[in-house]
Amino acid sequence: MYSLCRFSLLVFFLIIANSPVAQEMIYTTKSDLSREEQERRLPPGVERSPHHTPKVPGDFSHSRVQPPFWWTDMKDPNLELIIYDEGIGHFKPRIEAKGIRLLETVRLENPNYLVLRLQIEQNVQSGSFPIIFNSIHNDENERIIEYELKDRCQHHIDLSGLNTSDVIYLIMPDRFANGDYANDSFDDMNQQGIDRRRVFFRHGGDIQGVIDHLDYLEELGVTALWLNPVMENDQPYESYHGYAITDHYEVDKRLGSNERYRELSEKAAERGIKIVHDVIYNHFGDHHWMFKDLPAEDFFHWHDEFTRTTYRSTTLMDPYAASSDLDRYQRGWFDNHMPDVNQKNQIMANFLIQNTIWYIEYFKLNGLRIDTYSYSDLDFMADLAKRVYNEYPEIGIFSETWVHGPGIQSYFATPTNPFARFNSYIDGLTDFQLYYAILEALNNPQEWTRGVERIYYTLAQDHLYKNPYAHVTFVDNHDLDRFLSAVDEDIDKFKTGLTLLFTTRGIPMIYYGTEIAMKNRANPDGWVREGFPGGWKEDDVSKFTADGRTDLENEIFDFVQKLISIRTEIPAFGDGCMIQFIPESGVYAFYRLSEEETYLVLLNFSDEEKKLSLERYINEIEFTPDGLTDVLNGGVFSTKDTVEMKGFSGRIFRLE
Repeated sequence: MYSLCRFSLLVFFLIIANSPVAQEMIYTTKSDLSREEQERRLPPGVERSPHHTPKVPGDFSHSRVQPPFWWTDMKDPNLELIIYDEGIGHFKPRIEAKGIRLLETVRLENPNYLVLRLQIEQNVQSGSFPIIFNSIHNDENERIIEYELKDRCQHHIDLSGLNTSDVIYLIMPDRFANGDYANDSFDDMNQQGIDRRRVFFRHGGDIQGVIDHLDYLEELGVTALWLNPVMENDQPYESYHGYAITDHYEVDKRLGSNERYRELSEKAAERGIKIVHDVIYNHFGDHHWMFKDLPAEDFFHWHDEFTRTTYRSTTLMDPYAASSDLDRYQRGWFDNHMPDVNQKNQIMANFLIQNTIWYIEYFKLNGLRIDTYSYSDLDFMADLAKRVYNEYPEIGIFSETWVHGPGIQSYFATPTNPFARFNSYIDGLTDFQLYYAILEALNNPQEWTRGVERIYYTLAQDHLYKNPYAHVTFVDNHDLDRFLSAVDEDIDKFKTGLTLLFTTRGIPMIYYGTEIAMKNRANPDGWVREGFPGGWKEDDVSKFTADGRTDLENEIFDFVQKLISIRTEIPAFGDGCMIQFIPESGVYAFYRLSEEETYLVLLNFSDEEKKLSLERYINEIEFTPDGLTDVLNGGVFSTKDTVEMKGFSGRIFRLE
């Protein structure tokens, strides 16, 4: 780490004049609260964030250097340091360390900032070196920063990114398990207490809770964990979900610490489980130290009054888009407590990109999930991808693209169209189009382009992508109806949808609790972010164990576990190619093929029992199998047999 001194630098702490009312620590989920009270968003004494433009300079917090440390022998020798200390802009720096050059000093509108652009030679020695600052008014007034360069570990060499044999498990850390009750609340944070009765308050889950249940996740068979953001969210309300960051270099201490997060990464790796880190470039939380004491006004986008984005990414590629619509989409705020970041400011852009590289190196990450991808400046996003891949060619990256239509979604992936206006350099997207198609197939009647036909038409448009196998596929997440509720709690539909998810192309992801049939509607979304039963010592029962689960929950757990093993252990599903058939009478069929094996998947998306001849499917391949084994349900069939399928069901045949 680093030390700051003004002769020795003083550390200043922000004193909040009107701190919120202290909240109780309420661990029970049982109460007689009204629905309105359960959905209460603001703690007592807290008002919704007003839209305002902070003054420059603003409220000084405490001295920082970011990144807090760096590494030797990075591929990019350049490093940009943001020095944050009261009045540091009135000082001139010098560096005398061997192998480290100070290329440029940038002074900003706010005198509490100074930006140093360094070049670090290859093979420079690790360790600390002094950066000396002398006042431009009085040379005898001196400050010193000891900055550290660390040796790189093996992670960048050994890094294994995401691939199509992975299964991702999405966890909201505050809602999964409470492994450390000592970190539930802190008096110096803007929101205190926990209240499990209210869906928008903190519940107390943490990183230790995830570590404590790695055995459960290993038993389930997942190979990657995606945690909703874990970095500090010191916001007065709705701080639990993690998407309003207030410090990019500190894990929220209510979730743990930087060291604890790294421990999770290392212990998960011992079990063959990868870590996907959730990153947000579009916005900060409005209690971010950099927002409260702006480096300069052009670090964020401003409006005379609060202006919300349109949420319409179509304006980015629409040849007829009104310029005002495009401007509002790109520069409007995501929410009133989430200031919109201006990534055209090069210092801000470098801050975010270096921060991402720091995450990967220090936390030993395997993948990145990019939140609200399309809202950020697209030139910045392309540069980000190139610089990250330059350091970590094998890193797995996928972008959230909550849009409507394959033509719109494909705009944000590596293009196949030579006339495309934008290249993201990222293949993987969150495949909302397939998600919509799965729900359509399960919940709507079968017609020419509706019902199961929508799955067929959606996948037929994979020609729009360079590598559609890199897409992350899903049937629910932290923003959507839980899948069981989305199919009106029909277990047969639930299983049919999951069978498709784990056998089709892409990288499947499941949301915590899907494997035990958790349910609820995202109306509002807090209801689909409930605690995992058994994650708190106060819980009456633990669903982490078979003894704690009901018969139905164990049935679903076993079913999901089996599908995961099929996905992760059979190469044809992990990295094989795919052939799909036009659906007939509500039945959708496709092959997954590897050099060694061939599998035929049959899915009945109608409520009627079907008796199927296999001739159409067998004629598609270049050999005549001796028989077919159903690896999902059991049973052996000949190619001449009629296969019976009940309404909403699936079979996975291995051709012998």
